[in-house]
Amino acid sequence: MAKRLNNQSTVGDILKQIIEVNKLQSGMDEIDVKDAWRNLMGNGVNSYTNNVVLKGSTLYVQLTSAVLREELSHGKSKIIKMINEELRRDVVKDVVLR
Repeated sequence: MAKRLNNQSTVGDILKQIIEVNKLQSGMDEIDVKDAWRNLMGNGVNSYTNNVVLKGSTLYVQLTSAVLREELSHGKSKIIKMINEELRRDVVKDVVLR
């Protein structure tokens, strides 16, 4: 039977319940992480980014520049921290640059 919603619920609360009941959080996390990457990294890095995929708590980023990949590999912990701060929760635990 469908769960009844309280009349005092806000739209945000209702959306959270829909996401939780339908187990959509992992898909939402992937979209949110892609948007965070695009916003935080800027046009320079984004122009060399082919693909951004979140699998579990690992972020896989495919880059076309070996030099950029090497530079970003030195700041993995900072990338993780920035993305998690942008999302306001711990979603990313590791970054793999390809």
